[in-house]
Amino acid sequence: MAQPTGFKQEPHRLLTIPGPIEVADDVLYANAHYSVSHVGADFIPIFGDCIRMTRDVVFTQSGQPFIIAGSGTLGWDEVASNLVEPGENALVLHSGYFGDSFADCLETYGAKVTQIKAPVGEAVKMDQLKAALQEKKYKIVTVTHVDTSTGVLSDVKAVAQTVKEVSPDTLVIVDGVCSVASEEIKFDDWGLDVVLTASQKGLGTPPGLSILVFEQRKAPATSYYASWKRWLPIMKAYEAGTAAYFATPPVNLINAFYTSLKTITRSSMTVDERIKLHREASKRVKDAVSKLGLKQVATDPAFAANGMTAVYFPEGVTAPQVIPELLQQSIIVAGGLHKDIKDKYFRIGHMGVTAVDPSRGDIDKVIKGLNTTFAGLSANKQ
Repeated sequence: MAQPTGFKQEPHRLLTIPGPIEVADDVLYANAHYSVSHVGADFIPIFGDCIRMTRDVVFTQSGQPFIIAGSGTLGWDEVASNLVEPGENALVLHSGYFGDSFADCLETYGAKVTQIKAPVGEAVKMDQLKAALQEKKYKIVTVTHVDTSTGVLSDVKAVAQTVKEVSPDTLVIVDGVCSVASEEIKFDDWGLDVVLTASQKGLGTPPGLSILVFEQRKAPATSYYASWKRWLPIMKAYEAGTAAYFATPPVNLINAFYTSLKTITRSSMTVDERIKLHREASKRVKDAVSKLGLKQVATDPAFAANGMTAVYFPEGVTAPQVIPELLQQSIIVAGGLHKDIKDKYFRIGHMGVTAVDPSRGDIDKVIKGLNTTFAGLSANKQ
């Protein structure tokens, strides 16, 4: 499909929330492609390549990607309706808002859910997981790799290792909506069963795609649209170079996803190098926050995500004093989301082009904005 010819998106405020994120010019241009048939010769290889490149992002040879119109939330429905039958036990590792939400989804489909809730700012410890697995047989364990409400990073490798040691038949499900392409994920090496994500965060594409990779298993589905039995032949057909139909894919958005995936998996920068740049960008933001005397929600660097930073307001300072001031400097950050601390903190996203393309100056702008904003607050107190 057509490639950009000097296209530049209009000047706009810098979007540094934990998703959606800034989108590269070529990705945005690809999304504006003229309409094509979802079963046409122009689109079939694009979709097939997206499936193959999605495997490369999470380092799997055997995992089956599904790329479906929907948000990351659809991935929960896919897991709940395809892997867990009513009455079966599910264990949810809770590190923030999205643990509760995944649990709610599982219960909607009839699962019996147990949650292990970490203190705010922490991840569940492996001895807690081990004890829970020894008490009861669970069909699945879910872990939110990065909880967008807290910026807490869970050790997915350790979770998978613990589950396989204690309860090897239990499936390991990773909510990677805020981690895929910004955090290290080794699907095959770590023995993961499902990684679910979405297009609008580390994958650098506008919102609208639910993306999931799983190890193929036979299981009855209790959903129509989210049924893997219905989607599997579609994905296999497109990857084999032919078309098949169950529901219409969002062709323009998949074209944009294709463009972003080429940069992530087929450019001079490897996926591992891309993750390293996310770590470096994250360190710059977190160091700037520390120099301002601000406290992060994540209580330990080991729990802190690469793609975002959650920051407590100083004592006596509220969101209306910070977020609008950053907006005046053309920087958009997010307010709090976790119900226990909702009004006490804000969130900064630094994923995708913001993290890996220093020529844009996004990280510099965020740090300057933070310094200016909090210097002004200090001056007003004096």
